[in-house]
Amino acid sequence: MENSTNTENTIDLRRLWMLLRAHIWSIILWAIGLGAVGFILAAFVIEPKYTSTTQILVNQKRNPVDAGQALTAQQADVQVINTYKDIVTSPVILKDASKWIKNPTEVVKPAKKAKYRTLADGTKKLVSPAEPAVIRRAGRGYNVSANEMQKAVSVSTQQNSQVFTISAKSNDPEKAQAIANAVAQTFKGKIKTIMNVNNVTIVSPAAIGAKTFPKTSLFTLAGIVLGLVISIALIILRDSFNTTVRDDDYLTKELGLTNLGHVSHFHLSNKFSINNDNNSGKKKRV
Repeated sequence: MENSTNTENTIDLRRLWMLLRAHIWSIILWAIGLGAVGFILAAFVIEPKYTSTTQILVNQKRNPVDAGQALTAQQADVQVINTYKDIVTSPVILKDASKWIKNPTEVVKPAKKAKYRTLADGTKKLVSPAEPAVIRRAGRGYNVSANEMQKAVSVSTQQNSQVFTISAKSNDPEKAQAIANAVAQTFKGKIKTIMNVNNVTIVSPAAIGAKTFPKTSLFTLAGIVLGLVISIALIILRDSFNTTVRDDDYLTKELGLTNLGHVSHFHLSNKFSINNDNNSGKKKRV
């Protein structure tokens, strides 16, 4: 019984292999065609998404202590990272970031107060005049609401690390960069008062966003695989619904019929004809 089952399985696999060999070019064309469709969709049709990231380090400046206390303090900073993650995506940060990104500026030179020197008679003499802060525009402005920022921004951390990453997604690479930098700058300015933190460092500012969706290579590969699956499925279905008797074994083994012989087909020439002569009773062949 097992031998019969194994034989049937072998025959089925052999038949499948023969089908694939017979339609190999059809399979290749399907794979290439759908692979090209996947490439075109990823490269020209689907709207791309770009992601820009910036990294921030937050810790407390403490007086020199022994090694045990330093380790305890570091572990405390690591545990509070989850709190920073929640604060980054909170309205208190995103609302100010939304305002800043409309007109992004940065301080090139801080303002200086005027300096005076008190003379012997009690009068004050100006030593150096006050200088206003030097501010410059920090890039192109974008109109992004706080709700849009909340959907675009995500925060990730690594285990046992005091550094966390802010990621921003957008359909414009420069806009993604602007959103990430706006959130980072706003967080740096406000966290000092929110949690009394005295050391916030932007480890790496956001660069122009990199394309993260769709992945052209992944879409192309998916198209090729889909082409292979569809073509093979169609070949198998077409063969399964084909009721043509292909060999004698099907008649004898599957249907239990007896093979009485074969009827051969032959082709006659167009010049072949039979003429009947009633007078002579003879048949002539031309």
